Amino acid sequence: MIHPAAAARPAAELLARFQAVRARTEALAAPLSPEDQVVQSMPDASPTKWHRAHTAWFFETFLLKPYLPGYRPVREDYAFLFNSYYEAAGPRHARHSRGLITRPSCAEVGEYRAAVDAAMATLLRDPPPEAAELVELVELGLQHEQQHQELLLTDILHALSRNPLRPAYDPGWQEPPAAGPARMLDGLQGVVEIGHDGRGFFFDNEGPRHRSFLAPYRIASAPVTNGEWLGFMEAGGYREPLLWMSEGWAACQAEGWDAPMYWEQRDGAWMQFGPAGLHPVDPAAAVRHVSWYEADAFARWSDKRLPTEAEWEAASALPGFRDAEGVAWQWTGSSYRPYPGFQPWAGAVGEYNGKFMIGQMVLRGGSQATPPGHTRPSYRNFFPPGARWQFSGLRLAEDAA
Repeated sequence: MIHPAAAARPAAELLARFQAVRARTEALAAPLSPEDQVVQSMPDASPTKWHRAHTAWFFETFLLKPYLPGYRPVREDYAFLFNSYYEAAGPRHARHSRGLITRPSCAEVGEYRAAVDAAMATLLRDPPPEAAELVELVELGLQHEQQHQELLLTDILHALSRNPLRPAYDPGWQEPPAAGPARMLDGLQGVVEIGHDGRGFFFDNEGPRHRSFLAPYRIASAPVTNGEWLGFMEAGGYREPLLWMSEGWAACQAEGWDAPMYWEQRDGAWMQFGPAGLHPVDPAAAVRHVSWYEADAFARWSDKRLPTEAEWEAASALPGFRDAEGVAWQWTGSSYRPYPGFQPWAGAVGEYNGKFMIGQMVLRGGSQATPPGHTRPSYRNFFPPGARWQFSGLRLAEDAA
């Protein structure tokens, strides 16, 4: 068993879900030209074409090769080009050079995806005796592809933001509605249970479920807004080193941060670049594209702090708590580390999460780039503290007497 199994479903239902997720990836890439799809604007971002190919490689490597009798890879060299970080799956092209993969073309990547999809349909219509394990791997592959759907959006937004024309990814993109003013909620306290309960799909880093002790605390009902962030900026928050962690202040100075990523001033007004292009900053909307360093400095300026991930998860069940899924991920004060008793999955997919449990901070919630229904209260997203290109924001917490 790779993990305690996604809920069993009929083969036809699983195939339909597979086809829907795969089609959504292609729909997300559809507004982009071949030139758009090959751009890698920074080492942490990947080209759209690479995301499309890598997710096909995942199904080919972990499902078709071991489970479909007689399957032959579309091209042997794709394993080198489109492996991401799976050491057990063999060598790979350097991550920071993915933008140099001008061949195969976007059309050839589309053909690759179609061939993998056809082979997967054959496999799912007539599954082998190891059907239970196969269902789990398919579900993992689909959840993995949904993660890359989010990365596709965040990475192309970064690439388009570097274009002096500021082209829109999708002029019709709808921003989420403003959450309204936040209030402080009394958080659960004492011994609480944290982590996934084992029913349905979850990533290995969400378990095991375990007990955690929470001292009395309060937590904001909604994330921090752009208007509140403007107050931080106007008060000199980006110029006051005493608000910042040392590494954060160094990053702020080195990178010239004076506002969230994708904000720029035009004619004295703050504008924000998003999937729909450049638009005025909405003071009522949740702030996004801030690093953990900035979030931590803002919390200190506010005489509050970031919640721990245990506080966030426990509070997510409170009446009035708006988890902001579909708005912005929220930084927590917790380092990304294993839960007590954590064990990575067996085999190559055991490299999925565990080996990244160092030097990162946990985010909770979900963003407007996250596929609908992809997250849950126990979901643990994680990025380095200086990362800004994700749809990352924050909510505040404080100790209670």
